[in-house]
Order: sequence, then C-alpha cells, then structure tokens
Amino acid sequence: MTMEIRTVILSQLSDSDRDQILQRSAVPDPDMRAAALDIVAKVRRGGDAALRAANDRFGGGSTDRAIRVEPAALDYAVRTLDAEVRQALERAARNIRRAHAPQLPEDQSVETVPGVTIDRRWTPLRRVGVYVPGGRAAYPSSLLMGVIPAQVAGVSEIVVTSPAAENGDVSPAMLAAAALLGVGEVYITGGAQAVAALAYGTETIRPVQKIVGPGNAWVTAAKLAVYGDVGVDLPAGPSEALVIADSSADPKLIAADLMCQAEHGPESPVALVTPDAAFAAAVVAQLNSLLPDLPRSDIIAAALSDHGLIAITDTLTEAIAFANEYAAEHLTVHTAGSAADADRITAAGSVFVGRWAPESAGDYATGANHVLPTGGLAAAYGPLSVEDFGSWRQVQTLTEEGLRTLRPTIARLAEAEGLTAHKLASEIRFQTEDQI
Repeated sequence: MTMEIRTVILSQLSDSDRDQILQRSAVPDPDMRAAALDIVAKVRRGGDAALRAANDRFGGGSTDRAIRVEPAALDYAVRTLDAEVRQALERAARNIRRAHAPQLPEDQSVETVPGVTIDRRWTPLRRVGVYVPGGRAAYPSSLLMGVIPAQVAGVSEIVVTSPAAENGDVSPAMLAAAALLGVGEVYITGGAQAVAALAYGTETIRPVQKIVGPGNAWVTAAKLAVYGDVGVDLPAGPSEALVIADSSADPKLIAADLMCQAEHGPESPVALVTPDAAFAAAVVAQLNSLLPDLPRSDIIAAALSDHGLIAITDTLTEAIAFANEYAAEHLTVHTAGSAADADRITAAGSVFVGRWAPESAGDYATGANHVLPTGGLAAAYGPLSVEDFGSWRQVQTLTEEGLRTLRPTIARLAEAEGLTAHKLASEIRFQTEDQI
C-alpha cells in the first residue's frame, strides 16, 4: 500500500487555506487545560498523597518505589551503564557545555546623562526544575539539554522529574545521565502532577522558581496553569520539522529528515517545501521505500498521513518566504546554495544547513539545545538558553547633579499625567527644611 501525503501548490491556495496550514498551536485545547488545572489544584492542596494518586490514575509514577530516587540508585545506574552509551552521553554533555558557555550574560552599564548611571545586572536563579519526558520512551538527551545550561548559568539547586514507564520501570540511561551531571534530586513522576509538584511543592519536593523542559500536552497545559506562580520556559506542542529543498538534493536524505521528526509522535507536523514537483514525487517514493523497515513505522506513517505536507512553490524565494511564515521548530535547508539560503531564514527554532546536517545531530550531539519553540512560536521565541536560568534587574544610580538635570523633565511629565506625588518625590530633594 502506498502512503499518500497532502500536496498543495502554494500559489493556488486561498488565503484561508494558507492560514490553515500556518495555524498550528502549541497550546492544548480548553478541555485539556481545564482537566490539567484540576490535577494541579489537587496536588497543590493534597501534596504527596495527591501526587501519588495522580501518578496511579494517569501514569508516570512507580507505586512500589519512593517518589525520590535514592543516591544509591543513581550510583548504580552509572556503574551498570553500557560503556558506549556512557561515552556518548559524556561527549554530548561536553559539546552542550561548550556551546552554552558563551551564552553566560555579562552585566552592562550606561550613563544616560552626567550623574545618571543605569546598570543591567544578571543573576542566576536559585532553584529550577527540569522536566524530562519519559514513559513510552526515555530521553536522557533532554535531561542534558535542560540541566547543563542551568549549571552554566550558576543555578545552585537543579531538580529533575521524569515519568516511569507503564510497568513502573525507570530509564537507567536517564538516571545515569543525572548522576553523570551531579544532579542529586531526581523524582519519578510525570504529567501535570509533576509540574504542580515542582511549582507548589509537596512534603517530598520543595518548590522551584522556574520549570523548563519538553513534555506532552498535559505537561504544557499544566505549565500554563502554574505560570504566574512560577516561571516556565514556553508552551511546547508536538515536535515538528520543515525542509526546504530543490532538485540538487538527494530525495533519500530528505525522506530521512522528514521521518526523523515524524518519529516523535503521530501528531508531529512535517513539511517539504520545494519548487520542483518531480523532486517532491521522488521524496514520497523514498518515504514509501524506507518506512516499512523502521520499528516506529506506524507512528511515522500516522504523522505523515495526518499532518504531513508537501508545498510546491513557483520559486525558491517563495519557499523561503513561506518557511519564515511557518516558523518551524526544526528547519532544514537542502539547496544548491544552502548556506546563503539559510541566511535568509528569520523564523525557526533550529536551522540545519546542507547535506551533512541531519536534525538528529542537533537532537543529540552538536551541543545546540534541542528544547525549541513549536507551533509557530519560533517567530517570537528561541531555543532554551543559559539566559533562561536567570533574571535581569536594572540598578539606577543618580547624583545630585544628575537629578538636577532631569528635574524639569520629571516635573513636566508628572504634571502632564496628573501624578503630583511623582513630581514631589523629585522636587522635595531640592527643598530646604524650612520649605518642606
């Protein structure tokens, strides 16, 4: 049976049809948000007991184990980890640390007028929670991507939560990754209940200042529910990819790049944008040839059939313009002038340039962060970074000369806004005791 993928000619689409393609959302539907809010409220009130009840009902916990992973279990996971897997984790960790080290913010200072200095100072957060997806699959790479930037930032307390599989097992590779990075607080819980526990605390888990890390729709809905009481990174929808390619590319490589992200789940959108219809047909042929041999072929096929797209454009320039509108999480450029064409991309979470840049390299090994905005949010947000683990403050220092220079400006604007106390706060400093 041949798999079909939706194919459109971009110039022939109506505005509404084009908008429908562009309008993906990282935000869960209202019913799921309401259900997640209920879970969050119960954990906030009920602590560990409510957390365990949610784990039992929705999955993510291990009923015969404590919520917190004991240090001995972390040590055992490292000691028994396959040597090659350990080597891969350590090499990935080095690259991630190397890529993120230059992101550490530097304080700034400017004198706007003589005697008026504005400092911008950055301070790392004290305690953060890193959510690591688990359950049906283990993602130790996501643990590295969340923990290492926090360590580079100087966060002193880093907490990891990750769900167990349906049988209650916990990924040894995930535990080993935590131990290799020196993370001592690891909790086995997932979904909305894990987010609630991180946000508000339980008898076992102390609350954090910010929650980061990818997760399913329940995790995203819970992040939206706790936002305002605790910081979050950003809402994240299904993993997605868009590939720009012309006839210079190898159809087999394009097919592989599309399947790479479709493998994440049946709801993952993947798109090929090309000015060559014959080339697009060759890619579809390669998809049908490669797919049957993959263990997760059913997931990939569902993603391609239900959420796949091939957009045929009149020109490569039109393809790039559409990609900037689409603002994909992952964007790959396979063209004759890949480097120059990649420079024209203004909205994407992570851009992969040319034949030798598969998206899986960024997911695991290059050092670039793979926690990325989805659902079009790449137009306004970027990858998880060191700056996400701290906060800025501005410090304003004024001398008498400086305030005297600004005095008329303060007075006029305060009067214009009818805020007389604002004017007084400046004027009173120049009055003598007899005048006050």
